[in-house]
Amino acid sequence: MPIAILNQTERDAGVRIHYQLDGDASLPVLVLSHSLGVALDMWTPQISTLTPHFHLLRYDVRGHGGSSVPKGPYSVEDLGRDVVNLLGSLGIEQFSFCGLSMGGAIGQWIGLHVAGRLQKLVLANTAAKIGEEEIWNARIAQVNAEGLKPIIPGTLQRWFTSSFRETNSEVVSQTAATLEQMNVEGYVACCAAVRDADFRVSIHKLNVPTLVISGAEDSATPPVDGKYLADHIKGASFQELSAAHLSNVEAASDFNQHLLRFLLS
Repeated sequence: MPIAILNQTERDAGVRIHYQLDGDASLPVLVLSHSLGVALDMWTPQISTLTPHFHLLRYDVRGHGGSSVPKGPYSVEDLGRDVVNLLGSLGIEQFSFCGLSMGGAIGQWIGLHVAGRLQKLVLANTAAKIGEEEIWNARIAQVNAEGLKPIIPGTLQRWFTSSFRETNSEVVSQTAATLEQMNVEGYVACCAAVRDADFRVSIHKLNVPTLVISGAEDSATPPVDGKYLADHIKGASFQELSAAHLSNVEAASDFNQHLLRFLLS
């Protein structure tokens, strides 16, 4: 898969972003931005449904997958500018964006700062403010001290319902393996970015057609968080799926149906 070397600030000079383009280049561009701790292949359940209609751009957020791990901590602005610079390097001007969890925080930043280039926005399993600062700080301290392996069981419990974990063990095992292989420094730096991202004061300024998706059993970003976004973004629609945090994986068929209906409307 290709790598783009971005011209960032002096601190972030030479950031490398690993990306994948799928589908016909003549079709409208849709950017897919993944959750904390995984990589661009999180979106595999969406590819066959979306490629007949969109030129898909998936990428690994800095610190994840095949992208580089510049010195942290990062901010959501850093992560958002990575997307803008990646699009610039590929010569893409207009696009739609779908982000889940951390990707949804990036999507909110893009919607507020690059609205003129953004056609439609999907915010999945995310919030204007994700979690409490002390929870993030405790996770950062634990991962710095012990690595990622001890947090994997609790993470999987948040990401998938018990019934899904019981009947889809291969998917769950693959997700756990991705998390375990993640760079600790990159994970911690992105934890800080999510911890510090807070759009509660500014989200009402977002004026892009928006779909908000929540998982009914998502304890990390529960439906009340999604409804807050939908209530504060002008004209936004809200959809609740029967899933936990990674709703695009657990409820892939319903996720794809609502995503496609919104993007093609």
